[in-house]
Amino acid sequence: MLGACSSKKEEMKSSDGKTVIEKLSIGFVPSREPSEIVTATEPLKELLKAQLAKSGYDVKNIDITVGTSFEAVGEGLNAGTLDVGFIPAGTYVLYRNGAEVLLTATRKGLSIDDASAKAWNDNKPTKKADTQATSYRSLLIAGPSEKGQAIAKKVNAGETLTWDDVKDLKWSVMNPTSPAGYIYPTLWLNKTFGKTIKDLGNNAVISDSYGSAFARLASGQVDVLATYADARTDQEKKWNESYSREMSIWEETNVIGVTDAIYNDTVSVSKKSKTVTPEFKTALANALMEIAKTEEGKKVIAVYSHEGYQLAKDADYDNEAKAQDIVKNLK
Repeated sequence: MLGACSSKKEEMKSSDGKTVIEKLSIGFVPSREPSEIVTATEPLKELLKAQLAKSGYDVKNIDITVGTSFEAVGEGLNAGTLDVGFIPAGTYVLYRNGAEVLLTATRKGLSIDDASAKAWNDNKPTKKADTQATSYRSLLIAGPSEKGQAIAKKVNAGETLTWDDVKDLKWSVMNPTSPAGYIYPTLWLNKTFGKTIKDLGNNAVISDSYGSAFARLASGQVDVLATYADARTDQEKKWNESYSREMSIWEETNVIGVTDAIYNDTVSVSKKSKTVTPEFKTALANALMEIAKTEEGKKVIAVYSHEGYQLAKDADYDNEAKAQDIVKNLK
């Protein structure tokens, strides 16, 4: 048995002594259009191979996929069919039994970070700031539909919203593990009205990506959507070019609700993966942090509005777990 183990270990070494990894599987969640993510992350393959080589790893192939849902990436990590996942905090917490957080993303801060919806509207457009942030907010954004404009008018007049104001609106939300698209908006509804997304019934529509959510908002299929705070910056050009709106996204949309702060996205690894050894985790973490410092690397991770990465630990996401427990217990 010792001989067999030794032989297998030798087979995994390249001629120059590096540990050979035949395939590294990486999954991204569909928080942007899948085609955009695939295109943007293609350079990551060679960048990661080069960085991992410096730590003694010869990675032959890197397979990058975009999950059909946030949960699909979590399930892949849980099952070991994915080695690495770029997943938000909510998805990580749901699958933390099978996944281990490696890094937390840092993002550019925004020109406004206020709990008041009216403050966001008074200070449009929202712009990136030079500061780095490890958390972000979810915004509830009303669109150009008649009902969307009516509720925005109440907010901007300084009026307090009631459940009757929002319950009959058409809402776009994301899957239940999405912090910005479901979990924290549910907490906002509970905190503000004592209600949840489930109380919206058929008026809550699940979108498969934020791109499709904004397309629905622009067309008037929905009156309000739940999204991350800088989503309108990401969707600004598409609002006119793809969604056929004549006015700007800043003129036609308004914030009607602001959630508590949400801890940033994670880079997590599978506990079931045979590739992810303790030594490889260290090498991968260092590789991604170094890549994020390069101009080419910054272009890759910008698809998620990531600016860089810092080492993370499971306890960092205990508050996220508490948020999920509250959501589960809400009636």
